[in-house]
Amino acid sequence: MTTEYSGKGDPARSLALLWRTSERTSRKGKPDLSVDRIVRAAIEVADGEGLAALSMRRVAERLGVGTMSLYTYVPGKPELLDVMLDTVYGEASGGGDLPEGWRAGLERVARDNWALYLRHPWLLQVAVSRPVLGPNATAKYDRELAAVDGIGLGDLEMDSVLTLINGFVHGAARGAVESARAESATGMSDAEWWAAHGPFLSRVTDPERFPRAARVGRSAGEALQAPYSPEHAFEFGLARVLDGVEVLVDKRNARTP
Repeated sequence: MTTEYSGKGDPARSLALLWRTSERTSRKGKPDLSVDRIVRAAIEVADGEGLAALSMRRVAERLGVGTMSLYTYVPGKPELLDVMLDTVYGEASGGGDLPEGWRAGLERVARDNWALYLRHPWLLQVAVSRPVLGPNATAKYDRELAAVDGIGLGDLEMDSVLTLINGFVHGAARGAVESARAESATGMSDAEWWAAHGPFLSRVTDPERFPRAARVGRSAGEALQAPYSPEHAFEFGLARVLDGVEVLVDKRNARTP
C-alpha cells in the first residue's frame, strides 16, 4: 500500500497555497484553471483510483490540460497533497456545533472522522505526524477541542484525548477499508466467506487442543456471520475508549474542591 507523508513540500509555498495568500490567474484572466479546480480533480483521482494513481500528469489528464500548466498554480505533488488533505478536512470541520456533553461531543467527532475516512480511503495512506497547518485542519482541530474544553482536563490532556479518539478511528477505518477491498478483490462478501469456511473451520479447530479459540471463534463468527465486522469493532471499541476517557474526567474532577 502506498504511503505518502504530509509536510514534505516547501513550507512557504504550501502555506501560501493552504491559506490562498497568493494565486495566479490565467493570462487571459479567465477562471479556466485555479488551485481549487486542480485540488478537486486530484481528490477525484485519489477517491476513484487510489493514492498510487495520483500524479501531476494524471490530474492534468483529468482536467484536459497540459501537465506543465498545473505548475503555474501548484509547485508540485507534495504541496498538492497538503492542500488535498486540508480540503477534505473541511468536510469534518464544517459539520456544525457538537452536541452538549463531552461524551456525546467526542462520539460525534469519532463518527465524523469515521465517515470521512470511508468517503476518502486514501487518507489512511497519508502519514500526518507533521500536520497540515491549513485553515480547515485548524478549524477541525478547534471544533474537536470544543468537546473536551472546560471539563476539568489540562490542555495537554485535551490534545491527548483527541489523539486517542482519532487514532482509534484511524485504525478502525483501516479495517473497514481493507474488508471492503477484500470483498472487491475476491468477489465474496464476509458473510459468503463465513458460510463457505465456517463449517470447515469448526471441524479442523479441535476444541480439546484449542478450547478457547474453538469456543470464542465459533460464537463470534455465528454472532457476526463473518470472521470480522468492522462496524461492530468500531462501535464496541468507541464505547470502550469513551469509558476510559470518563475515568480520566472523573479523576480530574474529583480533585476539584
